[in-house]
Formats: sequence, structure tokens, C-alpha cells
Amino acid sequence: MTWTNRLRLVGGLLGVVLLCAALTLVLNRREGQATSSTATIAAETLDVGTDYAGTVTRSFVEPGDEVHAGDPLLVLRSLTLQHDLAVGLVGKEASAYEVTDDGRMTVVAPADGTVTDVAVGLGGFAQAGEVLASVERRGSLFVDARLVLDPADFARVRDGAPVTVVLPDQAELEGTVSAVAVRNTRNQAEATVEVRSDGLVRGAENGLVMSGTPVTAVIELHDEGALAGVDAAFDEFLRKVGL
Repeated sequence: MTWTNRLRLVGGLLGVVLLCAALTLVLNRREGQATSSTATIAAETLDVGTDYAGTVTRSFVEPGDEVHAGDPLLVLRSLTLQHDLAVGLVGKEASAYEVTDDGRMTVVAPADGTVTDVAVGLGGFAQAGEVLASVERRGSLFVDARLVLDPADFARVRDGAPVTVVLPDQAELEGTVSAVAVRNTRNQAEATVEVRSDGLVRGAENGLVMSGTPVTAVIELHDEGALAGVDAAFDEFLRKVGL
């Protein structure tokens, strides 16, 4: 066998080894990820109501308006409140709202955020305990993801695990797991995972980042196997080269 043939043989063997190693890493990465069956962007929503029935006499906001904590949302006039104030059953200083002697109360925003719903409009009648308006708290967006896993894989979903959130236009946001809950059903674990990301800013990505938008969440599972270190190094290499 000539040296040329020997070099070709060695080169071929090295190529096969490198190909097998690459395929092993790719397979290990796929087995080290879990993709959500369903996932949606959600937010903390604060409902505003009143203990008194009455008529809305003034409205200051519409859905989509930005508000600060304490901003007026609407004014409601209640004959029952007027009576209770007159006979001393309730005092203006003890009320959670700004009230006047004629039974008018000003309902205010409970936090900074966005008005998502005005349930009772101008001239409408609200029952006691009814929700009048809803405010989405600013900065509270998160991804609510559902996954179906083998029971052995559930323990591999860790708080702080990296998550890639894929929007409907295939844009990607990087996040982390902030909470995990599980329910066992038919030898499988149905996991509910909460994902937080700095990229979840209402209105970002051409308006796609908002409560109710369906997304896909790809979660990195914790790996303590023999290839864990190699896989981490491979990830770091890909990040350095921009892939």
C-alpha cells in the first residue's frame, strides 16, 4: 500500500469518526430538549370592582390605554353608598376609593399597566362585586407552556433552565424557566412551565409580544450524562461562531 493510499485511508477514517461524533452530539442535543405541546404569552391581570352597585357616570379610559397606579378609570354613582355615607355606616376616609357625599366614587388603576377591558361603559349599571375594568400589570408578561414528558424526564426540567421562545413569525426570544408544576397522567408527566424573558415587552416584535399570542417553547433539559461536558462545550463553540 502506497503512502498516498494510507493517507487517504486515515483521512477517510477520521472523516467517519468526526461524522459519527457530530451525529452523536446532534442526537444528544435533541434528547436534551423538550418542546411545548402548547404555549401562550400571558400576563398578570388585575380586576377592579366595587362593593356598591351603581351607574357609571364618567369613563376616563378605553382598552389599550396606558395607566399609572392611582390614575382614574371611571366614576360610579351609588345611591346605596350615598345612604351609607349619610347615616355613618361608612366613612370617606376609610374607603378604598375617592368618594363624595352624593355617593360618587372614583375607581382608580391598582398598578402601572395597560387597560385590557372596560366591562361597564358610560351609562351602564354595575352590580355590587362586578368587575368594572381590568389592567394588565406592566412588566408581568411570561410564557405559560405545557409539555408532556416521560416521568424520568420531568426531573430534568430545572428552575433557571434556558428556554428558546419561538414567535409566530419564527423570531426567537431567549428566556429561563421560573416555575414548574406537574401532574402525572397515564404514566406521563404533564408539566406546566412558566418562562420569563427580558424580551417579553408588550408590543415588541411588531406587536406579536402581547398576552394571548401563541408561541413555541423549547426547553433545555438538565443533563448529567457522559456527554454533558462535551455538549456544553459544543454549545459554547456555536455561540462564539454566531450559530
